[in-house]
Amino acid sequence: MHDTALLQALKLKGRAPVEALASALGRGEGDVQAAVDALVADGLAEETKMGFRLTERGREALEELLAAERAGVDRGALAQLYEEFCAVNDEFKALVTSWQMKSETELNDHTDAAYDRKVLDGLDDLHGRFRPTAERAAALVPRLSTYVSRFDDAIARVRAGEVEYVARPLIDSYHTVWFELHEELIQAAGLNRADEGAY
Repeated sequence: MHDTALLQALKLKGRAPVEALASALGRGEGDVQAAVDALVADGLAEETKMGFRLTERGREALEELLAAERAGVDRGALAQLYEEFCAVNDEFKALVTSWQMKSETELNDHTDAAYDRKVLDGLDDLHGRFRPTAERAAALVPRLSTYVSRFDDAIARVRAGEVEYVARPLIDSYHTVWFELHEELIQAAGLNRADEGAY
């Protein structure tokens, strides 16, 4: 049986070094390196200058694994969970936009401490309200349990002043983790991005 969580992490990240995969999976780098090496040996992944990525065979194998996973999930509960996520998704996107832009034409240069604090307080509040949804996702699909700790870690870093963990790409920022969980829920619900736009 192939490693669904690792294959999915590779798909979501596109290309990723072992360190990033280990962080996303909550596993040791040595363990992940061995697992990636096994995928490469099986022709399911390949190494690039920017890290590892899935091959076409790897994508096909992942789709089969995800289909089997979906078959074992309560579809009604999953649909309700997805609605819960969507209910706060627009709020989260607005927070990220506010973090990046002070208005439609003015970038946020982060020199206005009061403005930034208001946005960060909003993210902190959203995290408290959203965390139970992430926990329910983990209860429905145990493979998603790492998302709870990833959100907790990102918000803890933001609270500690590491504000790059609000939305910086290529690290486990709150936005990165949010985007990946969104993709997970779309797939778990048997939707695609086109369906999701009309959901």
